[in-house]
Amino acid sequence: MTDKWLTIEQIADYLQVSREKIYRLCQKGKMPASKIGGQWRFDLKEVDAWVRKQRPVKTRR
Repeated sequence: MTDKWLTIEQIADYLQVSREKIYRLCQKGKMPASKIGGQWRFDLKEVDAWVRKQRPVKTRR
């Protein structure tokens, strides 16, 4: 993929999750996205960084 704004279908395919899951995350403000002309758009670099932050933190026991 190149440096361009991706559609909800493209980002759902990239992350291998449903479009509905992406919509819910965006509507709750939990995922980096921009709404342009009533449609969600995604910057791939921002989404990749966001996914990395979702990793669980390992705790020492």
